[in-house]
Amino acid sequence: MVALAGPPSATSLAAMLKHRVFAWWRVTHFGAALLALALSPSTYSKRHRAAVARHLVLDTAPNLAWFTVLSTLISLVLIRIVVVTAASYGLSQFAVQMVVRVLVLELIPTTGALFVALRCTIPRGAELAEWRVARHRMIAAAGHTVLDDPVRDEVVPRAVAGIFAVWTLVAVSGVVALVVAYLVVYGFASGGLVDYTRTVGQVFEPDLSLLFVLKTLFLSLGVGIIPMAWAWGGPPTRRSAAGRELQVLVRLFVVILLIEVASLMGSYYG
Repeated sequence: MVALAGPPSATSLAAMLKHRVFAWWRVTHFGAALLALALSPSTYSKRHRAAVARHLVLDTAPNLAWFTVLSTLISLVLIRIVVVTAASYGLSQFAVQMVVRVLVLELIPTTGALFVALRCTIPRGAELAEWRVARHRMIAAAGHTVLDDPVRDEVVPRAVAGIFAVWTLVAVSGVVALVVAYLVVYGFASGGLVDYTRTVGQVFEPDLSLLFVLKTLFLSLGVGIIPMAWAWGGPPTRRSAAGRELQVLVRLFVVILLIEVASLMGSYYG
């Protein structure tokens, strides 16, 4: 007969918790080092500039068009629903404020960060983890240390590209959403431009503008740095590439959820 495994003991739970905390500490420490390198002028020297520029283009240009089209279609549908619903309840004067607050301040930064994570940084992190394993094997076979700077050459450019891609997608999609909102509400007439800009300005008051910038900043840092930190600074793992991507996705989703909750608390309870 096969003995059924009992519940884990307190010792095993403590060891598991210690392992998780230590793994997150390593990733956090390496992520802080990545952020410091990303802000260092030496990272953008002549030697590393080409790698940074290449990853900026590869991670931003192909995704910008797709995300802009996708966000435009979704924005058009959501804006139309909000405007029609507000008109049916006699609340048309609040439709624009609701659209700008919900769509531009809340949805676009989060969806942009998730889009960049799924399309760019998580696959780049898995690619980096495979390259890290191959590099260790090459060093072991050569019997000496390879004279290069892998963090600056391979890790930092990918992290910077992820951060830049989030900011670019959010900025472009936010502007497009504002233009689509005006066209849905006022059409192609210019008569509503004054009222529309006044309403948008009332929504983007200093507190909410600062919160929007901070939310986008932390989302971009999380999306750009966490997959690279787990790929290079995290503990070695024997998981497959798909398993590593799923593991990083779950952890990144938790971080994005915490940022979103903090943003909502700041917006509506601050």
